[in-house]
This record gives sequence, C-alpha cells and structure tokens, in this order.
Amino acid sequence: MEKVLLHACCGPCSLGSFDKLENKEIVLFFSNSNIFPKEEWMKRLNNLKKVGKIFSFEVLEEEYNHEKWKEFILGLENEPEKGKRCLKCFEFNLRDSAKKAKEIGADFFTTTLSVSKYKSSPDLFKIGKEIEKEIGVKFLDIDFKKDAGYEKSISLSKKFDIYRQNYCGCEFSDS
Repeated sequence: MEKVLLHACCGPCSLGSFDKLENKEIVLFFSNSNIFPKEEWMKRLNNLKKVGKIFSFEVLEEEYNHEKWKEFILGLENEPEKGKRCLKCFEFNLRDSAKKAKEIGADFFTTTLSVSKYKSSPDLFKIGKEIEKEIGVKFLDIDFKKDAGYEKSISLSKKFDIYRQNYCGCEFSDS
C-alpha cells in the first residue's frame, strides 16, 4: 500500500480529505509554526490527535518554532490575505512536509490546505510540485474542496466534536 504524508493544518480540514486518499496509508503531519499564539497551535494539534485516534492514523508533529516561520516570511507581514505572505507560508509548511515524507519513506506528500475555500489550490499545487523536484518526494495535487470537501469537513467536525477555528492561524491574517 502506498504511504502518503498528509500535512494537516487542523482537524476539520483533515476530515474533509480522507475520502480522496482511499487505498493509501495515511500519516498525518502537523507542521504549522505559522499558528499564533502557541495555545492555538496546541489546541489544533490536540484536536488533530483526536482525529488520528478516531481513524487510527499516526500523527507526527514538528516542533513549534514561530520565530523560524517569522524569519521565513520577513518583510511580508503587511501583505494582504491571499498575497505573497500566504504563498511563503505554504512553501514553509510544504517543504517541512516533503522533508518529513522523505524521512519516513512515504511515497507522496500533500496538504489539507486545499480543503479550505479560502486557499488557492493552484497556488498550493505549483509550490508543491516545485518542492517535489527539490526534495524528491512526489506531491499529490488533490483539490480536497471538490465534491463538497469543505462542507464535509464542517459536518464531520460537528459529528466528532472537533474544534473548528475561525482564522487560518497567522497573526497577520484578517480571516
């Protein structure tokens, strides 16, 4: 069975992704140093662990390093939502995910970020494919919001009592 490392920004978005990864061994990966404050990061991680337990998926986590993320996006703090800062943030998390995928011997990596109606799947896919070439692990360009993925994420979050946040996590975000 092929193994996919699924970068998960949160529990709800992961819930909207699983049905499109049938016949694959899913490993959830929480690498989200963009989330602020750390208490919010912990709340999302704990709820992702709850999802992992419900579905019997392994959950790996990257150490929280908000300062490293802030250095990576330095100069883009005042960019508008969906602008250059977001693209750099995608790059930060997807690069961490590709490295972790390679480390654990996964066949693929992808991200739950494409579940959100607020994130540009074509932008995510472009960045993922560039990182695929750099790191050497295939990126799955799956638009998880298709076929009502976003709506599924909301309804399953309610069903399983998974915390659903009201912003992307970035302190510079307006949504």
